[in-house]
Amino acid sequence: MDLEKINEELRLKSPQEIIRWALTMATKPVITTNFRPYEAAILHVVTKEEPTINVIWCDTGYNTPQTYQHAESVIDQLNLTIDLFVPKQTVAHRNILLGLPTVDDPKHAVFTEQVKLEPFKRAINIHQPDVWFTNLRKGQTAFRDSIDIVSKNKDGVLKVSPFYHWSDEQLDQYLEEHNLPNEFKYFDPTKVESNRECGLHI
Repeated sequence: MDLEKINEELRLKSPQEIIRWALTMATKPVITTNFRPYEAAILHVVTKEEPTINVIWCDTGYNTPQTYQHAESVIDQLNLTIDLFVPKQTVAHRNILLGLPTVDDPKHAVFTEQVKLEPFKRAINIHQPDVWFTNLRKGQTAFRDSIDIVSKNKDGVLKVSPFYHWSDEQLDQYLEEHNLPNEFKYFDPTKVESNRECGLHI
């Protein structure tokens, strides 16, 4: 598969056309979400094409009340088929052992593995997807600037980001046009800073 050529062709396509193309190659597609800002857009556009697609939500347990309320609203509005994955240890238990370590604390790697990486690996092992829809966009992190609309992860799963070249302003317009909610009081304890990678996409 010539990803460079594919991406060159897909840059001229709409998100809907990109998704339709990807679904022709998929036997077990999934979409992942954490209900961060603008996630309603990717969830809407993908489920319009594949209404019963499995939506993997790896909930760290540290989301804000606003994010949980937003998630329930989007799940209900879009009738999402959610498969929820949570850490094996409760927040209360982890708070005693690790607390909420800063990114320069040696315990942060263990924390990230527990609350995000392990649940995600478990989800992927169960679903075994061949196509993975995400809302990664250019400009979010240095790593994300190095990929494109279509990339492959280390396990060979085709990762598709239909809004990769879209700006916040374009997504704002998309949400407004489709009467979709947004929520900005989002917190990721594994990243803290918005331009850090947690390791999920690398």
